[in-house]
Amino acid sequence: MAPSTLDRSFGFVLHDIARLMRKRYEQRARSLGVTRAQWQMLAHLQRHEGINQSGLAELLELEPITLARLVDRMELAGLVQRRDDPADRRAHRLYLTERAAPLLEQSRLVGDAVRAEAFAGLADDERERLIDLLLRVRGNLSERRGDDGAPVPAEQETAETMI
Repeated sequence: MAPSTLDRSFGFVLHDIARLMRKRYEQRARSLGVTRAQWQMLAHLQRHEGINQSGLAELLELEPITLARLVDRMELAGLVQRRDDPADRRAHRLYLTERAAPLLEQSRLVGDAVRAEAFAGLADDERERLIDLLLRVRGNLSERRGDDGAPVPAEQETAETMI
């Protein structure tokens, strides 16, 4: 049977791989007692500690109220701490607590196992080449572009051209 067009579609394959990796991670991480949303929040917070709640909501592609509820649960569990934002008295900055460190390490080990499973059968140089290519694709999509597809210089950006 010949592969369908979707089987060779970059977007479809990439989305399917991401879905399968999330599913496999959830299966392996179930024993840690952390949901995928909680783990994602902790992982992003580790990379962007001190971010305000609205910035983290944007990174996670969550509505601010949804993130606020998630932060409430994580704060009650002693994994996250809210601190007043010195620049905006209505906002809070988010920080990990010491209690989050072992959980993040366990989560990292689960992630390592899932990646090892995903890359099974690939030589080290193949894996590195694949990641290099995906980073280039991400870079292409991360650049600000106008309606004609051309890059927009930072000094010419307007509200309409910003993503």
